[in-house]
Amino acid sequence: MNNCKAIQISDKIFWVGAVDWSMRNFHGYETSRGTSYNAYLIVDDKITLIDTAKVTFAEELINRIASVVAPEKIDVVVSSHVEPDHSGALREVAKLAPNAEIITTNPNGLKGLTARYGQLNYRAVKSGDEISIGSRTLQFVPTPMLHWPDSMVTYCPEEKILFSNDAFGQHLATSVRFDDENDLATVLAEAKKYYANILMPFGKQAQAALKTLGGLELRMIATGHGVLWRKNISKILDCYRSWSAGDVDERAVVVFDSMWHSTEIIARTIAEAFAAKGIPAAFYDIKATPLADIVTDIFTSKYLAVGSPTINNQMMPTIAALLCYLKGLRPVNHKAFAFGSYGWGGQSIAQVEDELKAAGCEIILDKIRVANVPTAKQLDDITQKILAL
Repeated sequence: MNNCKAIQISDKIFWVGAVDWSMRNFHGYETSRGTSYNAYLIVDDKITLIDTAKVTFAEELINRIASVVAPEKIDVVVSSHVEPDHSGALREVAKLAPNAEIITTNPNGLKGLTARYGQLNYRAVKSGDEISIGSRTLQFVPTPMLHWPDSMVTYCPEEKILFSNDAFGQHLATSVRFDDENDLATVLAEAKKYYANILMPFGKQAQAALKTLGGLELRMIATGHGVLWRKNISKILDCYRSWSAGDVDERAVVVFDSMWHSTEIIARTIAEAFAAKGIPAAFYDIKATPLADIVTDIFTSKYLAVGSPTINNQMMPTIAALLCYLKGLRPVNHKAFAFGSYGWGGQSIAQVEDELKAAGCEIILDKIRVANVPTAKQLDDITQKILAL
């Protein structure tokens, strides 16, 4: 790893993080494009490191720092977030620079870091606190529950750079660091996927953070994951305003599992009926698509139809997993209904409807239950119900 070099992102400010090309799952969220763990080194009167990396990338982090300055010279470490993908190499950094002051939020960051890494040289800060590191100032803004209680962003007014931690990031591994060096559609799609699968439950907190940050002049957003923003800052801010407000498109998502294709036939009928109504519809066989991708589409779609046959008096485990996942994300402004076929009991359809209600969805159509194989008349009746919505 000795060939790892820092990448300069501004005058005497360097990206010193790590790219995890192979990561494919982030606590249940499928990450098909890998990720990065972004850390930043500021060379000033006080050498400052903002965040570290996952512990398995500690050597890479330290070697990148060493390509600019001896790690022993670090004076300040800003720990924006206790979660180990950001703080994991903190102990290794502290061993090399034992006198470095580690800045975290009070009280949650202080408690979290102490629990994970023991007693180090911590300094707890609150909203409005700032420090001078020489020609630059660092201002600290706690952003609780975006997405942990300890989360914090750091603003450098002299550079007009926001070190945003998890906000505005993406799970995206790339060989170049900035938004305008990558395909923008891909970056925005991964930013949406990141928000949908991690930050969706915290829309109010995101809106509060956007309001707090609204008066800042931004030349760059240095994220905790994925690419940094410098050319399309206004676009990602607009996206976050829309996503945090719960805006949805006139669009439907139909997701199902099926054993002998009867529930699949119903799903196709529902998708085609939405299309006939002039509402674009996405069609997902849950066995063929990762949950994170389905949830990302659900996130900004107004309508949701979920279908399952009955097995052992229950819905299919795949659908149960989706609804459990969705319930934790607490989507807003969604209109939904349940459907499915069954051989005798048919309990699954009511269970799906109950879980949709528990996830916060508004039920707009009574559950569609079809015994055995749907007839042409039953399919026509289903089409008419969708057209009448």
